[in-house]
Amino acid sequence: MTVEDIKTMQRFHNPVSIGDIKKAAQLIHQVGRVTPLIQSMFLSRDVTGGEVYLKLENMQLTGSFKFRGAFNKINHLSAAEKARGVITASAGNHAQGVALTSKLLGIKSIVVMPHGAPLAKQQATAGYGATVVLHGDTFDEAHQFMEEEAAQKGYTIVDPYDDVDVIAGQGSIGLEILEQLHDVETVIVPVGGGGLISGIATAIKAINPDIHLIGVQSENVHGMTASYQADEITTYGVGKTLADGTAVATPGQITFPITKNLVDEMILVSEDEISTAMKDLLQRAKVVAEGAGALPTAALEAHKIDPKWLEHKKVVALVSGGNVDLERVATNIDHFVG
Repeated sequence: MTVEDIKTMQRFHNPVSIGDIKKAAQLIHQVGRVTPLIQSMFLSRDVTGGEVYLKLENMQLTGSFKFRGAFNKINHLSAAEKARGVITASAGNHAQGVALTSKLLGIKSIVVMPHGAPLAKQQATAGYGATVVLHGDTFDEAHQFMEEEAAQKGYTIVDPYDDVDVIAGQGSIGLEILEQLHDVETVIVPVGGGGLISGIATAIKAINPDIHLIGVQSENVHGMTASYQADEITTYGVGKTLADGTAVATPGQITFPITKNLVDEMILVSEDEISTAMKDLLQRAKVVAEGAGALPTAALEAHKIDPKWLEHKKVVALVSGGNVDLERVATNIDHFVG
């Protein structure tokens, strides 16, 4: 990191502090899991020439990192806000985090999901006790409907990414990575609306600003990458993606500046590259990953990352979730063996 980079970071005001993240971690760890960090031999030996470790958030409660942010946010609500009930919009993972947290705390929860959201995520969300409402064909349409419902009926919004308490909760992953691998040199993170990478970046850069932080998105939907490149919030979405958990066409007002200032680079991968990564994680690493969770592996396998950040380096690739329909898993396997 250059002197100019450091000066830029110092001028940037981050609404989320390392102290916020440490407090969130203490709260989350009362219920949530410290997820495993395991070395992937095939990504290390066969793909990168470095030491690649997988941070397995697919083994978090509800099968996704999203439990962290939801749990931290809802626990910060006032008694009056909780009493009104909470509402969120989600492709499925944040939905489950909100639903489980609400069940644990005895709060009414409503979740708006786009039509076509994975059936496994719909069923799991309802199974935790939330009322599931299907609306719109995209996450952004579901998000708009969520805001309208909250305004009309008085529900308390638990935003899936653009919220300081949600970001702080996700940042607890960054602290865990540094505790599990203190000399990590490169960290690769899936990106949707930006809550995950904003939290991880805040935690990691506060402790070691020299760690190279990379965000990965799908070529089909990558609002954050488009905004990062344009240096202003913009929208980008041209179709569906296997990485449905990150299919956010417009990033958050809070998450964009954090990402722009703290993340070193953003990378795009194709649908075929995501599919291959899902298959290889299952076959070679015995890890069930949804499309979003396979994004960092896709970037590694497709050689989208400069080797200088990988060769002879200690690298962490985040597997953000494993909530994938069995039908999609079967279809993906058939694609390679059929």
